[in-house]
Amino acid sequence: MHLQQLKRTLTYFKHTLNFGLPLKRPCHLCLQAYSDADWGGNLDDRTSTSTYVIFLGGNPVSWMSKRQCTVARSSTEAEYRSVANTTAEVMWLSNLLQELGISRSVPHLYCDNIEATYLCSNPVFHSRMKHIALDYHFVRQLVQQGQLLISHISTKDQLADGLTKPLGRCRFTQLRDKLGVAYGNPILRGRNR
Repeated sequence: MHLQQLKRTLTYFKHTLNFGLPLKRPCHLCLQAYSDADWGGNLDDRTSTSTYVIFLGGNPVSWMSKRQCTVARSSTEAEYRSVANTTAEVMWLSNLLQELGISRSVPHLYCDNIEATYLCSNPVFHSRMKHIALDYHFVRQLVQQGQLLISHISTKDQLADGLTKPLGRCRFTQLRDKLGVAYGNPILRGRNR
């Protein structure tokens, strides 16, 4: 099964060598992040995959797809861990922009799990969620201080969805286009000899 997936990936790379991320002139310098996770998607050890895509002024500037270290006991826990990882990256980028003297608005993070979105802003700690490590609760503190906005987004609008699991060709192409990946001029890659 892994060999088949590798062959599919290499075939995709072969046919998309001239694709890239063209940068557009931004009309604003807002940070927008899309956070997603699958729940127990790794069939070998049932860990989840956290993903995010962060945009600055409409251009993707940071993205990640990484397996979580521990098994999540619920989809909410998997999503909340992903939100915490995304928040850490968003705050790092936000501080970098501030150090560069670039004025910015409050970053906006989108998550497609309603329960994880509620956990980020609800100051009441639920006993069912005590098994989540305390270091993930810094998200809630940033939301309460007004340094981060978190909103629910429909799964069909979730741009990080393509980084969590295999998708059908139509859905994958749609997400790839929304991320801004496009056919580019091969002259920019240099000459192949």
